Amino acid sequence: MHRKHLVALLTVVALAVPTVAAAQRLVYVVRHAERADGGMPAAGVAKPDPPLSEAGEARADKLASMLAVSGVTAVYATEFVRTQQTAAPLAAALKLKPVVMPSSGTADLVARLKADHRNDIVLIVGHSNSIPEIIKALGGPPVTIADDEYDKLFIIVPATGAMTVIRY
Repeated sequence: MHRKHLVALLTVVALAVPTVAAAQRLVYVVRHAERADGGMPAAGVAKPDPPLSEAGEARADKLASMLAVSGVTAVYATEFVRTQQTAAPLAAALKLKPVVMPSSGTADLVARLKADHRNDIVLIVGHSNSIPEIIKALGGPPVTIADDEYDKLFIIVPATGAMTVIRY
């Protein structure tokens, strides 16, 4: 099944799940796309907030293409340039303003989702160290993300804790 079709099917399934007052209908969680510095400091000097590489920009565009008709009504990204650049193409296509949250603020993020997006479909763009925490807080299973992994799209139905992973 083509990835776009799988995303569309999962969105339809999520819309069929009964509304639960304290949970979102569906949450997409992705790691930011590839960094311009390759994730490695150049000559021993780490750039604190590198932008996306060309490959990362292409991946962000692919994500936007996949989720353009998914029903996303809110986009969250951390304070770092790479997460905001990953979220930007989808947010622009949907005419949404991404909400910027601290990368260390998982509890606040989940509380905000429950308060502001009870019946919404949401995209969260995070980091390899924050995504496992976010998924766990949404009721999903334990996950790990390697430092060189940028191609997993986690699809979570918080009401049930069900999770699907798509490589894109």
